[in-house]
Amino acid sequence: MQSMGRVGSALDNAAAESFHSSIKVEYVHRHRFATRTEARLKIAIWITDFFNTRRRHSAADGLAPVDFERTVTEARTRGHREDRAA
Repeated sequence: MQSMGRVGSALDNAAAESFHSSIKVEYVHRHRFATRTEARLKIAIWITDFFNTRRRHSAADGLAPVDFERTVTEARTRGHREDRAA
């Protein structure tokens, strides 16, 4: 399979490789699918319902993406309020 990054640059591909590894280890290898269509559907549902909402990510300080986004939004809102008060 073709690499997603430039030749000689392993870091460009690290995030994609980590994501694919997580899917394989945490979901694909633990289930059997009758067809490719079923596999695609169930993997897409797993990504949208679990991976993107509840699974904790090391890149987000151990928070689930939804919680991380909420924290960032709240911090930005506090910062804007403090800027207006000053």
